[in-house]
Amino acid sequence: MELVQVKHTEITKPEYYNNRELSWLAFNERVLQEAEDAQNPLLERLKFLAIFSSNLDEFFMVRVAGLQDQVKAGFNKPENKSGLTPKEQLARISERARALVSRQTAIYKELMMKLLPKENVHLRKMADMNEEQTNFINEYFEETIFPVLTPVAVDAYRPFPTLISKTLNMIVLLEQENAESEFREKVAVVQVPSVLERFIQVPAKNDEICVVLLEDIISANINKLFYGYSVKSVQSFRLTRNADLTIHEEGARDLLVEIEKELRKRKWGAVSRIEVRTGEMDDSVLQFLLKELEDWEAEVYSVDCPLDLTFLFSFVKIVGEGREHLEYESFIPQPPQDLESDENIFEKALVQDIFFNHPYESFAPVVDFVNEAANDPTVLAIKQTLYRVSGNSPVIHALKHAAENGKQVTVLVELKARFDEENNVHWAKELEQSGCLVIYGMHNLKTHSKITLVVRRRQSKIERFVHLGTGNYNDATAKIYTDMGIITTKKKFGIDATNFFNFLSGYTEKPNFHHIVVSPNDIRSEFVKLIDEEIKHHLKHGKGYFRAKMNSLTDKDLIMKMYEASIAGVKVELIIRGICCLRPGIKGISENITVTSIVGRFLEHSRIYWFYHNGENKLFLSSADMMTRNMIKRVEILFPIFDTEIKKRIMKSMKTQLRDNVKARIQDVNGDYRYNDKNAGDKCINSQEIFLKEAYRVLIDEE
Repeated sequence: MELVQVKHTEITKPEYYNNRELSWLAFNERVLQEAEDAQNPLLERLKFLAIFSSNLDEFFMVRVAGLQDQVKAGFNKPENKSGLTPKEQLARISERARALVSRQTAIYKELMMKLLPKENVHLRKMADMNEEQTNFINEYFEETIFPVLTPVAVDAYRPFPTLISKTLNMIVLLEQENAESEFREKVAVVQVPSVLERFIQVPAKNDEICVVLLEDIISANINKLFYGYSVKSVQSFRLTRNADLTIHEEGARDLLVEIEKELRKRKWGAVSRIEVRTGEMDDSVLQFLLKELEDWEAEVYSVDCPLDLTFLFSFVKIVGEGREHLEYESFIPQPPQDLESDENIFEKALVQDIFFNHPYESFAPVVDFVNEAANDPTVLAIKQTLYRVSGNSPVIHALKHAAENGKQVTVLVELKARFDEENNVHWAKELEQSGCLVIYGMHNLKTHSKITLVVRRRQSKIERFVHLGTGNYNDATAKIYTDMGIITTKKKFGIDATNFFNFLSGYTEKPNFHHIVVSPNDIRSEFVKLIDEEIKHHLKHGKGYFRAKMNSLTDKDLIMKMYEASIAGVKVELIIRGICCLRPGIKGISENITVTSIVGRFLEHSRIYWFYHNGENKLFLSSADMMTRNMIKRVEILFPIFDTEIKKRIMKSMKTQLRDNVKARIQDVNGDYRYNDKNAGDKCINSQEIFLKEAYRVLIDEE
């Protein structure tokens, strides 16, 4: 059979693609579904509400703010997949986001007002306090809250204050009784202090927990800030500002200084969203607020519950003490199957590749890998890329210790990792002060790859140990993100790793690598080649398929290539947690493609690419999603898996996830997601729970 020729115009129609931003909102809706799901423990449902809020904040700070900038600049060109203009995207985002926020409010009320009281946990208003609680709150206000508050008058001499993004504020209308009528009404702003806990626990009987929100306490005592004035109204609001950094790398003598400068600006970007409490804010006050903020393009959201539900993260920690039944059953990540507890990781790696499947298998051996290298007198050098690390990172401490021990330590710290820039600037300085050679990546590219190279000399022989992974060197997120990685001593991987770091740190053209494939550009080209080969194999032998798991799929070139494969009859099975611009099930275009999204206890983060190739089963792991930014704007690594047993484990995991009928949602031909419903009598398959049991070596009945 001949290769099917597909006309470019046949697969580029806007109706064949999902809009990126609306697809992201569909993902956040799946997060919200976890908060709605009564099968999840109560406090876990509250965490999902907080995650939904945090996600939405970032969405407005970056994606919505970017579209608003385009509208302000008069840019009206449709985006290249779904064909929507910036204004059209903003309109649809607004409609969808408001519906989701309304659902979030309903869930919040059910959980906080109906279900938590049954567990002796109460969120109360000031009017509900008894005498003992009122006295406690009054004393707490005088001793702790009042000294921190700063009322800011707004008049001809004192302009409206510039308020930091994501802070909670109150606008206060005042009246001065003895003033002339036209000067009687005054306005002031009071910021709810973010340095204080958002909720205050008050005395309660027995094992009851009773809390009051900080803003309610301030509101009840607001008159104490304005002696000589009567308070007409107190109305809370919250701003979300444009937080996308504009980093001018061209001509910047020091990228670290440039980023520090831009970070200071982030707090003061243009307002992209204003949140107000439903029923609190008069329209005249809102119009005054918009006028003072000088941003009429900002979206105004009226919310019928407390603003900024990210406070639920800390709330759950307090409530969870002694109420373990309201959270997921605790889980301790287990030792990797490839590594016995008493085995030396370096000696084992000399014998075979070592596979890691986090969080089911512990991240500790990866930290130990760097720690042992730091202390091993035969180790000459450690080289590592860092994109996001934890606040008190043991990996950072190990690298510093290695440099202090005289090792040659090279660390590429990506300063442009969004919302981790400040953290990474801090670590870069610490590493430099410890004697590490710190580099900041490549001009106009983010280094998103996850790779570590340890060079050891024993008996006059050089040994190279390479760790490659799909996730960050972050011991905290490794407990909740699903990621995979390997440690290998295969010679060509060691040569590739050496050349890769030299490519990043020096002046050299991109090397010809033996095994790894490196973006920008090369990974996309490799995917195109592999899909083309899969089509040829299928047309010659049949049974062609391509399976891939990733966070997001946005790259149009790769989507079109998958449409070509589908048209040729190749089966394409995708597991995509978040954004997916591909639309499956379109007759004659994508009817051989399925898209599954799994949202559950752990955040699906691993990137796996599996090409059948007439039974050869070419399998790759990667730091890269099939997103345009990963293909052309980042330094990423795609690496093959050669070990037969590791291949089997990864392929088995993908098959399990494709059978998931508990946490899996399936995208339909319209771009909407529905649960992968079970038929009557079907066994429940929760892939994450299965992997947990497998980590504990519990036998799984595979039907």
